[in-house]
Amino acid sequence: MSERIWVARDYLSCSGCRRCEIACSLRHEGKVWPEASRIRIFMLIPGVEIPQLCNQCPDYPCVKACPVGALTTDTKTSAILVDKEKCTGCGLCIDACPGEIPTLHPLEKKALICDLCDGEPECVKVCQAARFNALSIIRRMWGAGTRKLFARTPEDLTVDVAINLYGEKAEELI
Repeated sequence: MSERIWVARDYLSCSGCRRCEIACSLRHEGKVWPEASRIRIFMLIPGVEIPQLCNQCPDYPCVKACPVGALTTDTKTSAILVDKEKCTGCGLCIDACPGEIPTLHPLEKKALICDLCDGEPECVKVCQAARFNALSIIRRMWGAGTRKLFARTPEDLTVDVAINLYGEKAEELI
């Protein structure tokens, strides 16, 4: 049974194992293909791993930006759904996203956005199974402002996490 969910992130707990990317690509592509995953792990500074996936922004700027109506929201889970038949791969959804989270499929050149796996995100399952707990499911909708805090670019998030992990030494790495 699907319900409105949100995938919370604990950046300090991410090991960078990329199990989430593998699980996502297996579910959606039928093979290990991290480049086609709907979740991405960015390591811009050694030791700072940033899991990046859709935040289901309350105002859905990506949906509003799509000129052909290829993006909709799932009323059951709050996920963004991509109609591949309508999507032109123009990238306006990427530009509109405050975290620049959507990507284009490496071959199909259509928008890739987390669909929350119909309410059972595979990325969360493998992260929890490994006991990293960097990803978890919130089964109630947080306030709009809380979710929006995570809608930032990997570069921006990396700076914050590096300072948290390395303190003053982070300035040397950034």
